[in-house]
Amino acid sequence: MNTITPIRSRQDSNWINNDWQQELKNNITNIDQLKEVIDLAPDEENQLRKVVRAHPMNIPRYYLNLVDRDDPHDPIRKLCVPQRDELIRAGSMGETTKDPYGDDKHNKGNGVLHKYSYTALIVATEYCAMYCRHCFRKRMVGLSTDQTVENFQNAAQYVADNPQISNVVISGGDPFLLPTKSLKEMLDTLKEIPHLNYVRIGSRAPVVYPTRFFDNELIEMLREFGQQKALFVPTHFNHPNELTATAGEAALRLCRAGVTLNNQAVLLRGVNDQTETLVELMNGLLKIGVSPYYLYQCMPVERVRHHFQVPLKDGVKIVDDARRKLDGYAKRFKFIMGHDIGKLEICGQIDNKLILKQLHARPGHEQESSRMLIHQLKDGAGWLDDLPEVEL
Repeated sequence: MNTITPIRSRQDSNWINNDWQQELKNNITNIDQLKEVIDLAPDEENQLRKVVRAHPMNIPRYYLNLVDRDDPHDPIRKLCVPQRDELIRAGSMGETTKDPYGDDKHNKGNGVLHKYSYTALIVATEYCAMYCRHCFRKRMVGLSTDQTVENFQNAAQYVADNPQISNVVISGGDPFLLPTKSLKEMLDTLKEIPHLNYVRIGSRAPVVYPTRFFDNELIEMLREFGQQKALFVPTHFNHPNELTATAGEAALRLCRAGVTLNNQAVLLRGVNDQTETLVELMNGLLKIGVSPYYLYQCMPVERVRHHFQVPLKDGVKIVDDARRKLDGYAKRFKFIMGHDIGKLEICGQIDNKLILKQLHARPGHEQESSRMLIHQLKDGAGWLDDLPEVEL
C-alpha cells in the first residue's frame, strides 16, 4: 500500500494494526485516567469533575497523543479535554440554546430528521469515538445496536415513502462506530430506493479514530455499495495538527474505495481562529484528498458558545484573509451558519453590514431559498439573532 507523506508526525504512532473495537476499550473516560497523562491543577481537577458529570468525556488514545501536554492552550487539547468554561451557561456572548438547528421541529421518529424536502438525516447511533467538547448535539438518546438497526429499517421506509427525498445523511453519533455488519444492513436498505441519488455518512472518525478505516471488511463493504449509489463521507477536521500520516492514510483508503470526502470544519475560538491556521488546514486537506466544503459558525449551544464562538465581525475578516492566500480548490469552502430557518452562507460584509445568502429553506418556506439577507454587524455578536435586519 502506498503511504502519504506525513503532514504532522509528532507522536503519530502506528495505529494501523490495532483492532479498532478492542482499542475503543482503552479510551480515556474519567478524570482519574486523564490525570495519568495530563497534568491538572487541583482546582482545575475539581472543576472538570463537575463538567464531566454534565457532559461525559471520551477520548481515544490516538487523539490524546496529538495533544502538546506542555501547552495548556493546545488547540487539540481544547477539542477533546473538558474545560472549566463548560460550566458557563450564560455570559456576554448572548443567549444559548440546546437545539440551535431546530432538530426537534423536524423529528419524524425512528431517528429521522426531515428539515429540507430533498434531504433526510437519520440518526443511526448515539455513540462517538470521541465526545468533542464543541458538539452542538448533546441530547442524544442511547439505543442498543439491534434497536438502532430496527429503527433504521423504519427510517428507510420513511425515505422510500417520500419520493421528494433525493439524498440521505446517516449521522449520529458516529455511524462508523457501529459494527460493519450493522452499517451494511443500513446501507443495504437504501440501495434499492430509486429516487435516492446518493448517501452521505457523517463522521469524525477519520480525524479522531482513523484506526477504524484499516478494517478491510469495512472498506470492501463501502466499495461494493458505491458501485450502486454514490457515497460521500463529510468529515470534520478542525485544525492542521489533526492531519497526521495515519489520518491521511485512512482518507486514502476511503478514496480508493470510491468514497468522496468533504470536510465540514467549525470556526472555533482558540483553535482555528487565526488566518494562517485556516490556510494550513485547507491546504492540508487537499493534500490528503479531502475537499474543503463548509466552515461553520459555531452555534449558540449551551456550555459551548461562551468559550468557542468567534464574533461574526472577526470571523468574516479571518475567512476573507484566508481566502486571499488560498488557491482555487482550497478557497471553495463556504462560510456557513446552520440556523433554525435554514442554511445560510456568510458571504462577507459591506461597511458594517453582514451579507448572507440562504442556501436551503424549510418545507413551506421554499421562497426563502436563495434570498439575500442583510444584517447590521455589532461588536461581539456571534449569531444571526443578535443582529438587526437592515437595508443595504
